[in-house]
Amino acid sequence: MNKDQVKGRVEEVTGKIKEATGVVLEDKAMEAEGNLEKNIGKIQAGFGDLKEEIKDEIKKEIKDGS
Repeated sequence: MNKDQVKGRVEEVTGKIKEATGVVLEDKAMEAEGNLEKNIGKIQAGFGDLKEEIKDEIKKEIKDGS
């Protein structure tokens, strides 16, 4: 797991908590901010997943090519 995967998933969870808190407190700004953080986290984690897949494919090609 790379740093983008970890940071992204942490950001996603933090955003979900903030979004839920905004709903409970009826604070639309907090809810929107949490939703934004959640989605940014998903994007960052997805980017990290993609990096990991590319790295694995490169390792596989190097191993198979030798």
